[in-house]
Amino acid sequence: MEYQLELKQIVDFPRCRIYRNFIQTLLNDRSIRTTGGSFLFWYLVLCSYANYSNSNRRMEQLTYTLSPGEWICSISELQDWFRCRFQHQAISILKHLQEEGCITYSLLEKNRLVKFQITDWQNDNTALKYNYPCKKDTGFFFFPIGKAHKLIQTGKCSEMDILLDLWIHAVYNDPSVLCSDTGPVVYYRNNTGTPLTSFQTLGERWGHSKPTVSRLLKKMEKMNLITLVSFRGNHGSMIYLNNYLSIMFNISDVLIDKEEIAMKMKLPIYTPKETPTEETTEPETLCVPETVTDEQITVSNPIPCVPISHIRYMIRKVAKLLDTQGISCCHCPRTRYILSPLSDCEDSIPVISLNIICPFGAAKYRFELTIEPRADLEPEKEVGQQNQTVLPNSAFPKEGRTEQWAYRSSRMEPPEIYLSNLPSQMPNDTDAVSREGGDLYAEA
Repeated sequence: MEYQLELKQIVDFPRCRIYRNFIQTLLNDRSIRTTGGSFLFWYLVLCSYANYSNSNRRMEQLTYTLSPGEWICSISELQDWFRCRFQHQAISILKHLQEEGCITYSLLEKNRLVKFQITDWQNDNTALKYNYPCKKDTGFFFFPIGKAHKLIQTGKCSEMDILLDLWIHAVYNDPSVLCSDTGPVVYYRNNTGTPLTSFQTLGERWGHSKPTVSRLLKKMEKMNLITLVSFRGNHGSMIYLNNYLSIMFNISDVLIDKEEIAMKMKLPIYTPKETPTEETTEPETLCVPETVTDEQITVSNPIPCVPISHIRYMIRKVAKLLDTQGISCCHCPRTRYILSPLSDCEDSIPVISLNIICPFGAAKYRFELTIEPRADLEPEKEVGQQNQTVLPNSAFPKEGRTEQWAYRSSRMEPPEIYLSNLPSQMPNDTDAVSREGGDLYAEA
């Protein structure tokens, strides 16, 4: 007989299941900060070490009997769990949790040992009657969600507290929560049925500003802990947890498709611009334009003796040549070419500064162009040589990490651009040239 298994998680359940190996993984992860004032992470650590049944443990040559919800450890172990440098810091954390009504503790053997008990442990977790040592890296325990709300409101949350708060409020495949069938989504049970939230709301909950919340969520997304789905406008964002299904249900994790979520929510998704590393993985024909567009070229000051249409034609030629020399920015359709004159063309040959700026801030190239009008070209020169730009073959000397300068070698001919066969769309009449290039060019 064939069966079909359907997995659902009920939102109204007052407790959530926390696995001990998950807490141990967080204890060994030093990249997530624990400095804060909500004490949620430290309380969960103590709960993960609590007993399910009566057991005995030998410490300092003495045997101690531990009831369900109790555990005994040394001060040094407690310091390692809490990541405290001094003993009084670890004891102050225990004291605060006791004042909040979460635990009770006592110091033994001249303050070398600590014995603590989780309040209301037997109400949340079943107490086993037989004696058996409780393993601290396997199994799970139930954690009341009301305690999480109480501890979160006591002070500013650390990065670890925020991650645990998201984990506790994750919901998967609940018909009362939108888009929970796509993956484990964070839902704070506000009786709306939608997991949409805003950075402002999260900031008020965690005691941080809106930019800090944005920075923390992006850091977790970069660490592959969450998947953040943001929508345009004031619609809000949705947070999905990665590796949730493999830890909670021992099944394969699902890949979150942001476009699919946007279609289900009927909201426009916000997709940031791709980074240069992402663009290199795409086919070259998708991101490399055939020619440099006019929108990419900017002339800061007009050059009277050279029309703008001629300048654009020359920049396309220069970009094509620099592409063959290994400058990858000339591939990108978002690269900007900014020109500014360095000399007056009335008394000498015009010299123009060319800045090639990468939109992602990866590099910035600066070149110096010398434009020399040559109307009397020799007819025996080949056509292939007339449109060629000659640049020195020497490597570009670097200044810092973002700028490269191309200098003309004194032993080689200066760069030349031959424009005898300009395209037919170039203006030929004096009025058109005067409008684009200036009156001086028209008089010449």
